Amino acid sequence: MPQEIRLATFNVCNLAPPGAKLYDNLAPLTQAQYEAKIEWTARQLDQLDADVVGLQEVFSLDTLRAVLARCRRYDGATVAGVAPDPLAERLTPQVALVSRLPLAAPATSHPAFPAGVAMPCACRDPDRYARAPVHAQVLLPGGGTLDVLVVHLKSKRPDYRNGGDANGNGGNGGNGGPDPVQYAQANLRSLIRRGTEAVALRALAGELALGARQPCVVLGDFNDTLDAVTTGIVLGAGAPCLPGEELRGRLFDCNQIQLRQDQARHLGYTNVHEGHYMTIDHVLVSEQFNPASPHAIGAVLDVSYLNDHLLLQRPEASDHGQVLVRLRLYDTDTDAPPSAPR
Repeated sequence: MPQEIRLATFNVCNLAPPGAKLYDNLAPLTQAQYEAKIEWTARQLDQLDADVVGLQEVFSLDTLRAVLARCRRYDGATVAGVAPDPLAERLTPQVALVSRLPLAAPATSHPAFPAGVAMPCACRDPDRYARAPVHAQVLLPGGGTLDVLVVHLKSKRPDYRNGGDANGNGGNGGNGGPDPVQYAQANLRSLIRRGTEAVALRALAGELALGARQPCVVLGDFNDTLDAVTTGIVLGAGAPCLPGEELRGRLFDCNQIQLRQDQARHLGYTNVHEGHYMTIDHVLVSEQFNPASPHAIGAVLDVSYLNDHLLLQRPEASDHGQVLVRLRLYDTDTDAPPSAPR
């Protein structure tokens, strides 16, 4: 009988202990705010009810475990991620993974870019992800493994240097006013960082799974829309291929290949910024979940977006919507992908 698994991505927005200093312009959470935050996050996780969840902006794995302790549906789940550096002056955001399915081996973090990928020399930045991806091999019901990569690419927030600030002040603006050139350069730095991280992520997925034609899911906060160049790099869109191998090594957006094709699926969004509704959180799957592939072992049943809280703007809620994907795994004895002969 065909099996079903549920995958989700969830940017929890500054999940941290009370009193922890995160950013200069953000006051630490009070105890009451912390309680509200973990309670809301726990209820949202229960609503997702996903077998595997990738999370972003996790400042403390202990706080994440406190959330899971409030959940009804994640008793005994595995938690994987990067523990904070005890010598650091302040906590930094990381990604994490929660799985109710068993793992084939302990999850691993990949802070450094793969060999052959480097930041442009002019940037003088280290060849590392701002938030290290977390990789896990999840054991699938009925056998086999699924490679899962949880990611969080560089935001579009301008990267100011040399005395500039988030308002574009300083530099050549005169009288402390905004400097459009400095602002443009700060945005370019962010784009270069995000683009290089996309290349590094593409290379990492190839090393871990895609090159060996293993089932793979890449999910998280890409900080850009599906049609952006950076997302296209991760997807492998337009890459050269051999005849008959057009799907090999590519990733596919679940929303585009889901079996449920109805009007409601076009209402999905995960972020609202200055009145613009965008989807910047994605769940991407390898060809093994694309029914057009003869190598398919399953299909994307449907994609749901949990985003009502974005319009309510509750302080304890995340500023991102969550993406939930249901995957159907084919029964190799009795089931076959729609495009394959029966």
